[in-house]
Amino acid sequence: MLGAAGLLASAMVLCAYSAKISGVADSDDADVPPGKTMELAQSKLVDTPKYKTWISQGGISTLTMLKLNNKVVLITGLGQTTDSGWGIGAAIAALLAKQGATIFGGNRSLASGERTKSRIEDVGGQCHVQKTDVTDSASVKALVDACMQRHGRIDILINNVGKSEPGCPATMSESTWDAQVDLNLKSVYLTSHYVLPIMQKQDTGGSIVNVSSIAGMRYIGKPQIAYSATKAAIMQFTRATAVMYAAKGVRLNTVVPGLIYTPYTKEMAKRFAPGGDEEEYMRKRDGQVPMGKMGDAWDVANAVLFLASDEAKYITGQELVVDGGITSSTGRV
Repeated sequence: MLGAAGLLASAMVLCAYSAKISGVADSDDADVPPGKTMELAQSKLVDTPKYKTWISQGGISTLTMLKLNNKVVLITGLGQTTDSGWGIGAAIAALLAKQGATIFGGNRSLASGERTKSRIEDVGGQCHVQKTDVTDSASVKALVDACMQRHGRIDILINNVGKSEPGCPATMSESTWDAQVDLNLKSVYLTSHYVLPIMQKQDTGGSIVNVSSIAGMRYIGKPQIAYSATKAAIMQFTRATAVMYAAKGVRLNTVVPGLIYTPYTKEMAKRFAPGGDEEEYMRKRDGQVPMGKMGDAWDVANAVLFLASDEAKYITGQELVVDGGITSSTGRV
């Protein structure tokens, strides 16, 4: 995991990125009085000693140091089944597109992928999606080949697919275990298998960010043995491969989300809430987090953006945990 210095640096960058337009001026910025709200409603360019070229976009400022202009991002699992809220993959794709990247996505459901594509394009982003079975080698190769044919390069790879099925080793069927391993772990191998040689040949190398889960680090109260095992394996796959490719210009890191509130979380509540009490189900999840609430998809997307960006050029083989303190706690007392 990221050391203290790395965490501090990443926190500073992410805090700067996430800052709202109001109140970001420092007292030593001579041309912006202390405490004065920056008038960026009309996307005015600000050139101050510490906050050069912030641009207003939808009320959130965009910092040039996290820009992804001219970068091509290949991402799996960016689809979303509803227009309500944001799933992790959709949020990652949208944020990277907002920062200037061109998105090329693979998704099991083309309709779900097209929904994310439309949301990105509606605000001026660039995105193309292709129906992809990430457990099938030929399908993944077709995805990578199509991206290369369209754009000629892959700068960033995001592996975001994953699904949890209940069961312990004694109760989970062999077929469920195999399906979980294929979807959660084999998919990461397959995309890496085809993308790593491309990145290695590029003068600028590349960055791979794999999305895991704190279920791969500790037991979080649900018997989901295949999910836990595969998410742990993703972290070690990333560490080992990062060392192998460190001298070849390719970085690999893992973002490790905790309990995240997404449209999928709401669907889980409908299925698994005891007695059908969805609100209590959500309150219980919030109560597991030392910070008192679940995170959202943008918390994960911000972490992915940092690790994918050139500002993280000296970070490889690391995990960035986004969990509100769960894995640093012994639990609620």
